[in-house]
Amino acid sequence: MNTAIIIVNYRTPELVCDCLLSLQEKINAIQGSVIIVDNNSADGSIEYIHNFIEKHAWQNWITILPQQKNLGFAGANNLALHHVFAQNLSVDYFWLLNPDTIIREGAGEHLIQFLLDNPQVGIVGSRLEDPDGTPQISAFRHHSIVSEFLSGMRLGFLDKLLSQRIVAQPPAAEVPHPTDWIAGASMMVRREVFAEIGYLDDSYFLYFEEEDFCKKAEDAGWPCWYVPESRVVHLVGMASGFSDHRRKPPRRPGYWFESRRRFFLKNYGKYTLALADLAWMIGYSVWRIRRFLQGKPDTDPPFFLRDFFSHSVFCKGFHL
Repeated sequence: MNTAIIIVNYRTPELVCDCLLSLQEKINAIQGSVIIVDNNSADGSIEYIHNFIEKHAWQNWITILPQQKNLGFAGANNLALHHVFAQNLSVDYFWLLNPDTIIREGAGEHLIQFLLDNPQVGIVGSRLEDPDGTPQISAFRHHSIVSEFLSGMRLGFLDKLLSQRIVAQPPAAEVPHPTDWIAGASMMVRREVFAEIGYLDDSYFLYFEEEDFCKKAEDAGWPCWYVPESRVVHLVGMASGFSDHRRKPPRRPGYWFESRRRFFLKNYGKYTLALADLAWMIGYSVWRIRRFLQGKPDTDPPFFLRDFFSHSVFCKGFHL
């Protein structure tokens, strides 16, 4: 039941230390150890975290792996995975955690117990929530042409009519259930899954890598489940700088569009990518016109349509 907990830091040392504090009394229950990968923060993060660990005498269960460049989420997690496999460490489960998480009592044990009880399941994810316990969306369906159209259009009756095609599943379920993919903020994976299908695709810098990995696992016969008994506080956007969806977000970074394009092209092919791009742009254009005519507030990222088009197949083509 040995568990390797992987936390990727990029200029969030205080969040990492808060996460470690929430883990300290739970680490023995899951026979856990922590690997922190610093993505070349160059802001004193390594020294800050190192001093915090020494202050609490946690050196026996925490390892820091500093890097000379920012590897992104997938690349940094892969480095920690390679560290474990290369040394042939005795690890049964890998728990990928965001630094902007606070672990509730029993969160790790519930994930492990579910995997023990269901040997056919390869990946499990926690119920993410606000500090006051309000649930966040943590379980998702795969992206598709229809989901892209709905995402752009934002029309209530269409969303209800085609609710089973919307990517984000409502956070109401209180019992474990299968799902296409779960948020990488708290994702536990069996060792056998990585051993069989490999690591995350580190060509994704950030975003879509967990969906890509869950789909790869699913195709190999390792389904993904959402386990709401495992509760983890997620301070949305604090680690990535990608704003909480409940506030007006900043301009969407280029790597988000590139990750989205890679996911569609890699998993569904060029024709599906082209149709998905077209579906989103048509839906979003109609939404922008309707928003203007109805006087609705503008809560979209700046230059969203322009940035989307510049990263679409109509400008970028079909190369990965």
